[in-house]
Amino acid sequence: MTTPCSALVLDFGGVISRTMFETHDLTEQSLGLPPGTLGWRGPFALPGADPVWEAMQAGQITERDYWMRRMAETGALVGEDWTEFPQFIARARGNDPAAVIRPEFLHAIARAKAGGKRLAILSNELDLFYGAGFRDRLPFMADFELIVDATYTGILKPDHRAYGFVTDGLGLAAADCVFVDDQMKNIRGGQAAGMTCVAFDVTDPARSYAEALALLGV
Repeated sequence: MTTPCSALVLDFGGVISRTMFETHDLTEQSLGLPPGTLGWRGPFALPGADPVWEAMQAGQITERDYWMRRMAETGALVGEDWTEFPQFIARARGNDPAAVIRPEFLHAIARAKAGGKRLAILSNELDLFYGAGFRDRLPFMADFELIVDATYTGILKPDHRAYGFVTDGLGLAAADCVFVDDQMKNIRGGQAAGMTCVAFDVTDPARSYAEALALLGV
């Protein structure tokens, strides 16, 4: 029988919060745009319907490049020139960040904590994208003993050093960490680093979290 892992390591992005693709209705309301204005759908799009997303998935542009383009496009719709991601997030999501947190995530960390498991976040752009004060508005962030954010380290997943920050910080072997991310390039990086990985499906978050909890034995 396989020994359960000891730590749950989560990307932030689409793993903890609902993606911006899933909250176009909220964004349109916040910006005063007619329903259906925002048509980019990323992983929810039919093949060929979001070629910019497909270019990112193919490695032709970075994830940051993708969001820079969407930020510029959306700002132009309301006559605003946003130069920083937090401006985009603040305008798109309003003053209630908790409204976009996945309930499946809250259930999962409650289960993990009750089972004595350790919690960490490994993000490429947590504070860069959401703003430095964002995490202070989410009480559950206090449950994470380690937050590794490339906003400050400058080392982006899937660089093996990014995963090393987690294992060194927790003092655990890589195989003892269940790493969850919604980008396959980052999952492949985690696997190469020796972590036990779950490729998060943003279209079925409950199943992905159930898989992670099973690996933790909780």
